[in-house]
Amino acid sequence: MSTVSEARAPLRPTPANDPFPPATKAAPPAGSRTLLIKAKGGLGNRMLAAVTGVILAQLSGRTPVIDWRDGLYVPEGTNLYPLLFRDPIGIDPAHFDDSTAVAPSLWAGRLTEQPVTIIARHFPDKHSSPFIYRRLSVPLTAADPAAPVGVFWSYLPKLARLRGRLRADRRFDGRSLDAITQDMLYRFFTPNDRVRQAVSHLFAGRRRPVIGVHIRFTDRKVPLAKIERALIRLRAHSPASDIFLATDSVEAQRYITSRFKRVFTIDKQLVEDGRALHYAGTQMSDPLREAENAVIDMFALAGCDWLIHSRHSTFSVAASLIGGISPKRQIDVDRFNAKVIVKRWFQSFA
Repeated sequence: MSTVSEARAPLRPTPANDPFPPATKAAPPAGSRTLLIKAKGGLGNRMLAAVTGVILAQLSGRTPVIDWRDGLYVPEGTNLYPLLFRDPIGIDPAHFDDSTAVAPSLWAGRLTEQPVTIIARHFPDKHSSPFIYRRLSVPLTAADPAAPVGVFWSYLPKLARLRGRLRADRRFDGRSLDAITQDMLYRFFTPNDRVRQAVSHLFAGRRRPVIGVHIRFTDRKVPLAKIERALIRLRAHSPASDIFLATDSVEAQRYITSRFKRVFTIDKQLVEDGRALHYAGTQMSDPLREAENAVIDMFALAGCDWLIHSRHSTFSVAASLIGGISPKRQIDVDRFNAKVIVKRWFQSFA
């Protein structure tokens, strides 16, 4: 097993030939066609799903506008996205709230709303359906609707369903889905200054290699014993390595810090009752800061040399893509979990 001693390269800056340069106005140009990209779920889900929306917008000749006003961390109606990330578009989604020429038509005049409320109104028994996003989104594989405003939403990334269109477009042909996703993460998810500074300080003067560990242990639990065994194996080959731990759980943090030395974490709020923090609402003393802390965790994992995680978590998948962490330097503790493998494959193509 090899180790990495050199410092990791810094996060790549937004390319100079970015097709969506920073906007200077809050309103779209006259006659432009827009794709509003809405969200449901945690940070990893919405980031990777938004990448699908951004690419769909490029394929369809639309301007992507990320609309995270669904109440994750911040009050409903506040767009979380530009509070956490550099917005290369700069168009306020509220500009479209009263639009009636919208596809799908069930969003007409209701663009202040979010997927969960639309599903509750029109499809109350379909909240867990893997196909419901198709009713709330412009089509991925069919012709783009004529309406000037389109809506895209998915709980998970759907690039696999765009393979045919990607191959037919010279901007994407010949590139892997991971490479395309990584590029869009660089362009649309550059963190705010506090996040970048916090990540930089975490690694300042730290010896390499650093082992990153992500443990989701609230609404979905990663097996701690498997994490521990993977850490023991890596530490045997790199006994001087530090461990960066990103978790949402007091229990998981205590488990790892009691068994391994030189574990470092960020100072943030953790939960003990098994409920995902971003759904805890009033349990958070400073919700926006906790949202930033989640981004710090993700980008710190991206800056590690090794990553121990479950690829069932989109949070750690996003981190691995942002950091360009080779599959050879990742240990997926669920890699032989048949249930997880089948579910991931189905979700990609549903």
